[in-house]
Amino acid sequence: MIPPLTKRPTPLEGDLDVHWIHGAPRRRSCEDPPVQVHWYDAHTAIIRQSKAVSYEAPFVYLLFGNDRAILFDTGATADAREFPLRATVDELVATWLRAHPRPTPSYELVVAHTHGHSDHVAGDGQFADRPATTVVSREIDAVKAFFGFSDWPSQTVTFELGARQLELTGAPGHHPAALAVYDPWTGFLLTGDTVYPGRLYVPDFPAFVDTIDRLDLLTQRRPVTHVMGCHIEMSSQPGRDYPIGATYQPSEPPLQMTVDQLHHVRQAAHDVASRPGVHRFSDFIIYNGPCRRQLAGQLARSLVARLRHPS
Repeated sequence: MIPPLTKRPTPLEGDLDVHWIHGAPRRRSCEDPPVQVHWYDAHTAIIRQSKAVSYEAPFVYLLFGNDRAILFDTGATADAREFPLRATVDELVATWLRAHPRPTPSYELVVAHTHGHSDHVAGDGQFADRPATTVVSREIDAVKAFFGFSDWPSQTVTFELGARQLELTGAPGHHPAALAVYDPWTGFLLTGDTVYPGRLYVPDFPAFVDTIDRLDLLTQRRPVTHVMGCHIEMSSQPGRDYPIGATYQPSEPPLQMTVDQLHHVRQAAHDVASRPGVHRFSDFIIYNGPCRRQLAGQLARSLVARLRHPS
């Protein structure tokens, strides 16, 4: 039996030595499993949806505490036959409970979201009838009410899992109801689609700059080990991303970003705040505003890639 969680003065070092599923050439795209699970430590699971199911291939986080667990995001696919997230989570919870016995019906699961875009909430319905489960709606009023925000977005609120107290703050810019989550147990800063190795789409740039400023300040006050987003869209070639719709990304950088990279995002955001358009950097790309012409170019890149590599 693994000992229960106890509050720690410093984050626990876990394992991020993982080769994520990243799709396959189109003629072999069905070879990836629909779901990949990686245990960072005995109480933290990271899940990736396969590109064979959805090109978005989002990452999902399952954090366990002594009293309850929380799942951040439910992926890009509703159909449990294509994307068996509920079955995967049930298995992970059962595995954790075998190592930490407690009355199963009383062990709660909260399903929440880093933000409310469709590729992060599509699987919500899989949990609708799950016992001892609360699904937090994607709408901003529901998010504020459930977690107890009274001064959105700048307030930091806590959410207790049991010897694992998360710190949550509003993170609008990419999405009005976006959250950022600091987990003192791992030192993870979960940033959703606000910061990740990919295309940072920002329809509300003043809110984005304010969010990044506050996240940067958080890293000065808390021991952040890794900045953890929900996608990988960059390649290992600096400044080069995979096109929208790519189902094969053989040369991905790591999911985890560093505090220094977050500092770089902050500086870049300030530098381009008055310049709408697409701005490329080594580890990320900022889309300041609608950028319709550039998005059309992305779709053209995707079409060319498909023509070059037909099924």
